[in-house]
Amino acid sequence: MDAMQQELKAFKDPALARGLIESIQALAPESATLMEVCGTHTVAIARNGIRGLMPEGTRLASGPGCPVCVTSNHDIDKVIALARVPEVTIATFGDMTRVPGSTSSLLAEQAAGRAVEIVYSPLDALRLAQENSDRQIVFVGVGFETTTPLVAMAIKRARAMGLKNFTVYGAHKNMPGALEVIINDPALKLDALILPGHVSTIIGAEPYRFLAEKYGIPGVITGFEPVDVLQGIAMIMRQLHEGRAEIEIAYARGVMPEGNPVALAAIDEVFETCSATWRGLGEIPGSGYRIREEFADFDAMRRFQPDVEEVREHAGCRCGDVLRGIMAPSECPLFRKVCTPENPVGPCMVSSEGSCAAYYRYY
Repeated sequence: MDAMQQELKAFKDPALARGLIESIQALAPESATLMEVCGTHTVAIARNGIRGLMPEGTRLASGPGCPVCVTSNHDIDKVIALARVPEVTIATFGDMTRVPGSTSSLLAEQAAGRAVEIVYSPLDALRLAQENSDRQIVFVGVGFETTTPLVAMAIKRARAMGLKNFTVYGAHKNMPGALEVIINDPALKLDALILPGHVSTIIGAEPYRFLAEKYGIPGVITGFEPVDVLQGIAMIMRQLHEGRAEIEIAYARGVMPEGNPVALAAIDEVFETCSATWRGLGEIPGSGYRIREEFADFDAMRRFQPDVEEVREHAGCRCGDVLRGIMAPSECPLFRKVCTPENPVGPCMVSSEGSCAAYYRYY
C-alpha cells in the first residue's frame, strides 16, 4: 500500500469516526439545521449513513450542490433548441441527456435523429470538432467553478487552433451567490453550512467569509470520505457550541485559503459574471458566467440564435423545494411512485449526485 492509499485509509478509520461522532453528540445544540451544498457530499452522507448518526434535533439538509439539478428548464430548452439546428452536434456529459426540459430531452432528441454525443471533458468536444469539420460542435457547459476553468481553457485552445466549428452553451454557475439566497430563506432557518470541497479547491475560502461576517453563519470546507464529513460536522458543532461564526478548512489536503490562482485567472479571462436562473432559487444576480465579448465567436447562442420554446414546469415535481433544503426527497408525492432513476420526472432523480437519486438508492 503506497503512502496516498495509507493516508486515505485513515479517513475511513472506524475508531476516528467513533471519536468524531462522540464529539458531535457532546457539542451539538438542542436543535440545528446544517446544509451540505455539494453533490458529492450528498452522496457521501447518504452512502455512509451519516444522517442517521446525528443527535436528535440535528437536521442535515441537502442544498443546491448538484450542477445538473440546478440547471433550469429554460437552459435545458435552449440546449434542445440548439440540438434542432441542422448542422449542430451537441457534445455533453451523460447526465444532461436525460434531464427533462419543458417538452423534450436530449435523449429524446437523439432518438428523433438529432446528433448528440456524450463526452467526458471539453477536450473531447474539441477533438470532435477537429475530426468533424462538416459539423458544428456545441459543448454544453454545465457546472460550478470546478469545471468552468476547463471550459475556459478549451475555448482558448479552440481559438489558438483556429477552430471555426466549436462553440459552447454556457450555463456555468458560481456558488457564493446561491448561498446568500439559501441562508435568507425563511422557510429553511439554516444554522451552518458544510461547504463544498471541489468548488473550494478553485475559489478557496475567501468568497465564503461574508456568510460568517455578515450573517453569523459558520461554515467548514470538508472532503468526501466518512471521517472528512464527520470532522467537518464536528468543527461546525464546536463553533455553534462556542458561539463562533467562522469559515474553516477541514480539507487542507485539497484546499488552500486563496484557492487556485491559475484556474481563477482562466475563468476571469474568458468569462464574466452575470445573472443566472437556478432551479428552485430563481434568478440570482452575479451567480452565473457568460462568455466575454472577446470570445463571442465561441458562444453558441450568439452564433445560432435558435428559437426556444416557452418554459413549462413539470406538474407535481418538487425538485425546486428539495434543492432549497425545505423538503426531503421522500416527501415529494412523485418520489418512488412516478419518479424513479429509470423514469425521472425531475433532474434531482437523474444525476448520480442528485438528492432524490441518493435517497432512492440509500434510504
